[in-house]
Amino acid sequence: MNIILFDGECHFCDATVQFIMKRDHKKHFKFASIQSDIGQTLMEKFHVPKSIDSVIYIEGDNCYFKSTAVLRISRKLDRGWKGFYLFTIIPTPIRDLIYDKIAKNRHKLIKNNQCSIPKKDDLDRFLQ
Repeated sequence: MNIILFDGECHFCDATVQFIMKRDHKKHFKFASIQSDIGQTLMEKFHVPKSIDSVIYIEGDNCYFKSTAVLRISRKLDRGWKGFYLFTIIPTPIRDLIYDKIAKNRHKLIKNNQCSIPKKDDLDRFLQ
C-alpha cells in the first residue's frame, strides 16, 4: 500500500493532497494526517522522528521523507508528472535544502485558510 502522511493543520499540505488526488486517477495513494491516530501509529511503526517537518510517504515496507518522498510520489502520478522522478539524480542533500526552504515558508505560500472537504468518491482514500 502507498500511504501519504501529511500535516492536517497545514493549508499548503491540504492543497498538495488535492493536487495529488487530481493527478492520481488510478488511486495509487491513501492519505492520513500526521495528527490522526493512524498517522501516529504509522509514524511509530516506521520510527519517524516527531520533529520531522516533511510529507511522509510509505511505500510497502519503506518510508521516505522530504524530497525523496515527493519524487517517489511523482512517479505514480498521471502524465508528465512522472518525469520529475528524474530529479533523483540530484544528490539528496541538495534536493532537501530546496524542500526545507519550501517547507519553512509553506504557511505563507497558501493564502486560503480553509481545507477542502473530500468528495464522496474520494472518502475511501483517507485513512481514519
